[in-house]
Amino acid sequence: MKTLLAIVLGYLLGSLSAGIIVMRVFGHKDIRTMGSGNPGTTNILRVMGKKYALLTFLIDFFKGVLAAWLGFKLTGTQTGGLLGGIASVVGHNYPLYFGFKGGKGIATSFGALLYLFPLQTMAAFLSFLIVVAVTRYVSAGSVTAAVVLPLGVILTPSAGVFAKILVTAFGLLAIYRHRQNIVRLIEHRENKISFKSQK
Repeated sequence: MKTLLAIVLGYLLGSLSAGIIVMRVFGHKDIRTMGSGNPGTTNILRVMGKKYALLTFLIDFFKGVLAAWLGFKLTGTQTGGLLGGIASVVGHNYPLYFGFKGGKGIATSFGALLYLFPLQTMAAFLSFLIVVAVTRYVSAGSVTAAVVLPLGVILTPSAGVFAKILVTAFGLLAIYRHRQNIVRLIEHRENKISFKSQK
């Protein structure tokens, strides 16, 4: 029951899509009809600017932390934390409150996994920063991090088999949500990051 509660609470937390809420409160529009249509930090940055992008990132990040923390506290296990965390990512991607049309879950995954696997997650974040700095493609950085982090956990002797499977699921879900970006990257049609608002 506690594991199920962790999953349900994680999903409900994840369904609080920061980008949609921030745009509705401050822009009085639906971010999913603007820019790339994705209610994540990058699209908020393009449409509304850095201040609102930071707010969006922090909300999505901390809901991942909270979901993983709740899962860990409820069950007393790392597995419970991972299940709560991945449930929050599913909620972010398919939010109950917003017609199941959400984002790609990178900030939320980062929050959940930073709480549970800080060293491996920071290594993945560093790879994200390097790729984005070199290419200016946020999607390329996100996909790189989605590969690096599971590899880091898999190579960690103290991590259990089920933990390795769940963290790999985090990575695969992130890659799946970026499938259209990957196609655009291959075809050289992907948009590069800009720190200027297009309001």
